[in-house]
Amino acid sequence: MGYGIKVRVWGDYALFCRPEMKTERVSYDVITPSAARGILESLYWHPGMRYVIDQIYVCKPIQFTNIRRNEVKSKILCSSVWNVMNGGEKDLYISTKEDIVQRASLLLRDVEYVISAHFNMTSKANESDNPGKFKDIIMRRLRRGECFQQPYMGTREFPAHVALCEEGEVKTAYDAVEEKDLGFMLYDFDYSEDGEIQPMFFRAVMERGVLNLSECEVIR
Repeated sequence: MGYGIKVRVWGDYALFCRPEMKTERVSYDVITPSAARGILESLYWHPGMRYVIDQIYVCKPIQFTNIRRNEVKSKILCSSVWNVMNGGEKDLYISTKEDIVQRASLLLRDVEYVISAHFNMTSKANESDNPGKFKDIIMRRLRRGECFQQPYMGTREFPAHVALCEEGEVKTAYDAVEEKDLGFMLYDFDYSEDGEIQPMFFRAVMERGVLNLSECEVIR
């Protein structure tokens, strides 16, 4: 196991989209491991390392709320960009009147988590890279409030606040609840095959407010 870190994240709203909901956006009950990894990567990312999420502590009660959001229903195709680069006359813009639609979303509100994770070195690390160097950079950025890019809670319109968690024992909102089954949840994406990205899922069972991911069974 690599070097460990513990980070507290919180925000007013969060939207960790369920992939089975094609039109209306519906959030999972808690942050997904892939979203947690994305938050850590927004603090510091390097090709020579990869974060592995060990535990997620749910520090505030799970609460949902409904809102309506404007979304773009179309996108500019790569083929259109290529056509214009080669002298074509296609339009490279999205018309707000024609392409923006309003959709309902079921969000989480007033969320807070503690992410316990570690990182492993990858084959892309060079001779000057080492775990101690990466750990120092991450800890320095957390203490200074610096980031590689703005961390967010599932979607970019819901920014996340991030701080170093130095507590020995993390209190959750469900310390008195022995077990809570949250059903199947997205774990992460498998990028091992070139050109094929495969989603991975796991059965999310929260024990006293903690998702233990170090022993979960991943289903592809």
